[in-house]
Amino acid sequence: MNIIIQSSLKTLQKSQVLLNQLSNIQLCDASVPPYHSSIGTHLRHILDFYDCIFNLDADNRIDLTARSRNKAIESDCGCAQDYLNVIIEKLNSASFSMNDSVLVIDDLGLGKIQIPYTYGALFAQANSHTIHHYAIINYIFDSLGIVINDDEFGYNPTTPKETIQK
Repeated sequence: MNIIIQSSLKTLQKSQVLLNQLSNIQLCDASVPPYHSSIGTHLRHILDFYDCIFNLDADNRIDLTARSRNKAIESDCGCAQDYLNVIIEKLNSASFSMNDSVLVIDDLGLGKIQIPYTYGALFAQANSHTIHHYAIINYIFDSLGIVINDDEFGYNPTTPKETIQK
């Protein structure tokens, strides 16, 4: 299995840990300012990003703006767990060549554009994107008084360990 896929699987394993520790009420609590987003909306967004990668169209394009946005995933730990399992299963059976090219459709703020990528770059972006959202989730945890047993949750692997332990 490719190391980029392995990294994604390792990162997504943290979603499993969260879902095992959260209640549905905690998952959908959107009371934290200033954005009033919930842990569930961030998890759904992470998984939607990966799901888009597996929806290659006939013109060899992946549209990152065509997310499913299933609201049940945002408020039900069981639904979120099922979606996570689908993504993990797809990653485990993925046969992408990381050097192959693919066109990615995204909206960077000025409307949809097509961007040439490699699968390796796209999966690396998905992994970094996940870690970024974990950091936001960590802020929500702190505000809601939720403690998880993972001192590295929300930190990029390049973050110095002494910074994490403070």
